[in-house]
Amino acid sequence: MKNDKAYRLSFTEKAKALVSQMTLNEKIGLMAGDETVASSMGGGSYNVRPYTAGGNERLGVPQLKFCDGPRGCVSGRSTCFPVAMARGATFDPDLEERVGQAIAKEIRANGGNFFGGVCLNVPYHPGAGRSQEVYGEDPRHIAKMGAALIRGVQKHNVVACIKHFAFNSMENARFYVNVTADKRTEREIYLYQFKKCVEAGAGAVMSAYNRYAGHFCGSNRYLLRDVLKGEWDFDGFVISDFFFGTHSTAKCIDAGLDVEMHFRKYYNRAFIKAALKTGKIKEEQIDEAALRIVRTLLAFSSSPEECDYPPELIACNEHIALAREVAEKSVTLVKNEGLLPLDRAKHRRIALVGDLCDTENIGDHGSSMVRPPYIVTLRQAIERDYPDVKFDYIPTGKVRDFVSVVKNADAVIVMCGCDHGDEGEFIFTIGGDRKDLGIHKNEVEMVRLAGSLNPNVAAVVTGGNMIRVHEWKDSVSAILFAYYPGMEGGSALADVLFGKVNPGGKLPFVVGQRDEDFPRLNWNAPNVRYGYYHGYQKLDKEQIPCDYPYGFGLSYTKTVLSDIALSYVDENEAVFSVTVTNEGDREGSETPQLYIGFSGSAVDRPVRTLVDFGRVYLSPHESRTVRLCVKKADLAYFDETANAFREEDVRYTAYVGTDEQSAAKHGVDFRFDPPES
Repeated sequence: MKNDKAYRLSFTEKAKALVSQMTLNEKIGLMAGDETVASSMGGGSYNVRPYTAGGNERLGVPQLKFCDGPRGCVSGRSTCFPVAMARGATFDPDLEERVGQAIAKEIRANGGNFFGGVCLNVPYHPGAGRSQEVYGEDPRHIAKMGAALIRGVQKHNVVACIKHFAFNSMENARFYVNVTADKRTEREIYLYQFKKCVEAGAGAVMSAYNRYAGHFCGSNRYLLRDVLKGEWDFDGFVISDFFFGTHSTAKCIDAGLDVEMHFRKYYNRAFIKAALKTGKIKEEQIDEAALRIVRTLLAFSSSPEECDYPPELIACNEHIALAREVAEKSVTLVKNEGLLPLDRAKHRRIALVGDLCDTENIGDHGSSMVRPPYIVTLRQAIERDYPDVKFDYIPTGKVRDFVSVVKNADAVIVMCGCDHGDEGEFIFTIGGDRKDLGIHKNEVEMVRLAGSLNPNVAAVVTGGNMIRVHEWKDSVSAILFAYYPGMEGGSALADVLFGKVNPGGKLPFVVGQRDEDFPRLNWNAPNVRYGYYHGYQKLDKEQIPCDYPYGFGLSYTKTVLSDIALSYVDENEAVFSVTVTNEGDREGSETPQLYIGFSGSAVDRPVRTLVDFGRVYLSPHESRTVRLCVKKADLAYFDETANAFREEDVRYTAYVGTDEQSAAKHGVDFRFDPPES
């Protein structure tokens, strides 16, 4: 019900009645966080409890109680799930909805009712520092996974807030950079997933720090009033990003920013009353903000409860098991020359190489930081769960001191990549955007040296977005992307490496060969312009080879796709079916993906664009049919002259495969025509 706009709007009259009884001071009181000072960002006391805002005890209006995300509830000692990029690699919206439910339960158990962790910003460049908070590089994939998270979170009467609206894909310059784009790029690439998640029922939106088209997003009337509340008819309320998300009183209120978080810098009584007195804003705008806030909080607080939310839910066994399941299903195997899974009878002596094998590496230490009760590293997991396997741990840079150990090992596991110091929310000297998309130079040397000493090397790569592997991939027999796998990441990785778990994750980004293959970007620039093409669509368009395509991932079993066919089409929708068969002797999964190409379009189009996907889990020798759908409206282009989306009656080609490039081998031409009567 909370995802149903009509349900929320049914509280309009009650909300109006309550707002009409409020004094001006009480209405102003709804519009900002309750903190009296700005607590420091990152570490310390920041985010250890929900941040409250507004509310009206006299009239029974509940407070907004904000908890951040997206890899778990940041308050208390909560469950730390894999980062959103890892969850994007599962390509499993049903699993993501379960994650949303678990996070919401822990927010409720921590005393919160608002989740600020549905991050939808498309990374224009894979070095974007907070990429780990997003599901991948494709807006349609982001939209589908984000909608699933919203459904799960709001099932438990927690308001799901989508962020950062909009164009917030640079970290170092986020407080001042001005982003521009043409209207097609704006609507089809950078606003698409926000619109879809508004349609999915998100109850709140957080504005971004940066400027768009010359105006800070928190005071950007075009984004907030014209598009979000106007064209999209959004019924919820808009909050600012913390500390620096507001730059004025009158401009922000006039633009449609309803709540300043998380303390009163510009939305205090004196400033708002002064703006009213001078006519820069009208009290009707205060009333509108109050109505949106009250209506949304009433709708969520009045809905039936799904269950009780005692403190015992926080980091409970069920949620920790889910975090481990998600980590297992996210691990993405991109190369395997017969080494994996490791055989405990054959591979009895292992060399664990690299500091990250024994580092608690769960991602960013900024506002998304979760403080779980414990974290399992790969070294700890092997020691605990595989006691019959003997291993030697060799820190990064020490391989030359242990040449004989590496050479004589039955197998070598090298762990490399990023940690919170390399990427994430930019706080003084840590985090920020990545200037180099590869691993550290000393890690390149480590991997190459290990590979020269032993033919049986598996490399595990951690990080929040694409990491270049081109210069060392031929030195190893296997490569896995682990992303930031959460508190049970070490357990999941050990089980994948030793074959207890069959990997089935798919790359939510393309793995390029050179940094130059991606858009040129100065991370500290005061002005940037985002182009239409990025990621796999840019490489396709420019015919640039990649090492591993978007949507790619291997398994320990063999799956095949067959009987790809158009099963239904009318003037609005086309449905395709594909049979997925597990021909192997062990359980596994596959993710058929539907891409669309265009013939005769009036505008420049991608070679192929993802429109749907569906992960299916199969027993040995089992077959299942998967339905993949595309709506004509979702293939419309934005006509800048008409300032509207335009659907085309052209020939389309449907491509179905297990990744973006394999899909090119299976093309089915079709048109959106009404069925014959």
